[in-house]
Amino acid sequence: AEKFGWSFVLSSFLPNAEELEYAEVDPEAEDWVAVDKAYWRSPEGPGTSYKYRENHPVIHVSHRDSADYCKWVGKRLPGEREWEAAARAGHFGPKNRTLYTWGEEQTTDVAKEYANLWGDGDFPWENKAEDGWRATSPVKTFKPNAFGLYDMTGNVWEWVRGGKHKNRIVRGGSYVDSFDGSFNHAATLGARATLHGTTTTGNVGFRCVKSPQKRVEYHYVYEDDEESGGAQLVMEGVDGKRKYSQQNAGSDDEEDYDEFDEDIAHDPTNPRPDERRGRKKVIKPRTLTSDEL
Repeated sequence: AEKFGWSFVLSSFLPNAEELEYAEVDPEAEDWVAVDKAYWRSPEGPGTSYKYRENHPVIHVSHRDSADYCKWVGKRLPGEREWEAAARAGHFGPKNRTLYTWGEEQTTDVAKEYANLWGDGDFPWENKAEDGWRATSPVKTFKPNAFGLYDMTGNVWEWVRGGKHKNRIVRGGSYVDSFDGSFNHAATLGARATLHGTTTTGNVGFRCVKSPQKRVEYHYVYEDDEESGGAQLVMEGVDGKRKYSQQNAGSDDEEDYDEFDEDIAHDPTNPRPDERRGRKKVIKPRTLTSDEL
């Protein structure tokens, strides 16, 4: 918005209604007006301020603005699948998938406790503010989801990673949307739209995420197993004693030794074959599992 000198503002939020007579509108969304000098410090244009909105999500930022800010603070934009997994908070299986953060109820009385949406008024001129807000609301105003995350539905659309420059992805819906899709988007957990990467508007923002440090796990392998690429099979009896198989048996000229023969008397001064083998601490390979079939 700062680079181009203008941004989109909802028509009913214009400080001066006379601007509607000559203002340019978005051809695909005629309720959004291009306002000169509107940007994050002046959300509705000259004469307006972000003051008293410091705890609201930032708006009038492009995809690059958002990504650069995240990088500046040592974080990043979330990936789309990552975002949806966080939004659904564990409710993504065939038996527990829900339509909304709060469940399946499609009533304003329930939705207003969990999300900043438009409500029952006629868009874009009548917002009854059932949830207490006509536009953006402070973060943590509404109840979090099961993961403790706020505003995963409503308030502002959120840029995520992915897509092409002309079709960048936003998720989550915003305060101009309805819970049932009767106007604008349906603010479900699957709400998704694409915008040009340079688009800036009064209902699009972002959130930063940071990946946790991966925990490195180690295990021990026998040195000859590591060289041969095999794995040692170890069986533990009910008494806690381990018995080692001959999976990586030696050459044919070695003594035929049955490691599982309990009748063989071992010389305590002569270590058993499995005890003579050196072991090495190595990084345990990461294993990805999924229950999605």
